[in-house]
This record gives sequence, C-alpha cells and structure tokens, in this order.
Amino acid sequence: MPESPAPEADTPPETRCVLVCQYQSCLRHGSAAVLAAFEAQPVPGVKVEASSCQGQCNTGPTVRVTPDQIWYCRVKPSDVPLIVEQHLKGGKPVEALFNPRIHMRYYY
Repeated sequence: MPESPAPEADTPPETRCVLVCQYQSCLRHGSAAVLAAFEAQPVPGVKVEASSCQGQCNTGPTVRVTPDQIWYCRVKPSDVPLIVEQHLKGGKPVEALFNPRIHMRYYY
C-alpha cells in the first residue's frame, strides 16, 4: 500500500473554528445568545460561525470546535467565558460540557 505524503513543513495549521448551531431547536434554547457571547470574546486565530443543524437537536444549543472535534451540549451564554479561556486560549477542553453521545466516558 502506498504511503501518504508527509505534510509539508511550511503548511499552515488548520484554523480553529467554533460552530454554533442556529437551527430551530437550538435557537429555541438560546443559541443566538450563545453565538453573540462567542462573537463578543474574539480569540486570535479562531473563527466563530453560525451553523445549520449539527444533528444533536435534543442536546442543544450545540457548539462544535474544529479541527479539535470537540462537541459541547446545552451551552449557555454563561458557559462561553470558560470555553474561551480554558479551551480556545488554554488548549484544555471543558469536559463538563461535552456531549455525552459523542464523547462517551466509561467508568469501571
């Protein structure tokens, strides 16, 4: 099987993006205010965008951070400062807000 080419050294890293669902169910649960809270706290190198449905309607408002592939659920505007400081600036995702359908935890 052929090997995939090695990434070039001068390839810029993928831009981090915060996607805030603005579809029906999430909007009913306050996602417009969540989007506004992220837009009010800009982080260099991070784009904040409204998104269409992300398929997690029962746990909205849904926020997904790419390329990290971290999914947050039931995000409130009051959660945004913690996500910004701890995850977007500090690099440590906020586990308490993880979507349990995507970030499953097993306890033994």
